[in-house]
Amino acid sequence: MSDPHMVRVAAEAGADWVGFVLYPKSPRNVLGEYGDLELFTELTDFAHELGIGSVALLVDPDEGFVDELLTTAVPTAIQLHGKETPEQVRRIWQMTYQTCEIWKAAGIANEDDLEALQAFEVDRYLIDAKPPEGADLPGGNGEVADWTLLDGFAPGVPWLLAGGLTPDNVAEAITATGAHAVDVSSGVEVARGVKDEDLIRAFIDAAKTA
Repeated sequence: MSDPHMVRVAAEAGADWVGFVLYPKSPRNVLGEYGDLELFTELTDFAHELGIGSVALLVDPDEGFVDELLTTAVPTAIQLHGKETPEQVRRIWQMTYQTCEIWKAAGIANEDDLEALQAFEVDRYLIDAKPPEGADLPGGNGEVADWTLLDGFAPGVPWLLAGGLTPDNVAEAITATGAHAVDVSSGVEVARGVKDEDLIRAFIDAAKTA
């Protein structure tokens, strides 16, 4: 999400969280021109006023940036979607002083990827499709994850499914995988980074009734 109107649309449709990308390479980035957190703070505060959670999506952040984030606007969760190591993730978790959840996202292409993800001690996992070779973004590429890899997946913490989900396939995805929650980005866009309120409503309705 990158504007308050769409945050309100998601909240009124029944979303549990809204996510804000803090990654300059992404067309969905909400960092200011010089890396400031003004828009992120505005959106996070607005989401909390509406009674829904906020998720800050970071990619390989340094500790200085995490510290700035946590002293500016504490989100409900920090989603780490880069090549962070278990040790780096643990350090970021320590920095939060349990003021927010830590989620680790990973693209999967095989069972080894799933096993590697479970080395992270976090509050939730997010399972995405492995990005195409040469992709600039770790997620939000519209690629569908291999749901068959998730048969019997029971990591001991709640997990979310992402990767190419749309209003047309999200119910099937939930039924097929048993995911506790789902994450969407490109599947509710009419152009790269441009969300559509009708698609948002349709997606949430399909997910809630699955």
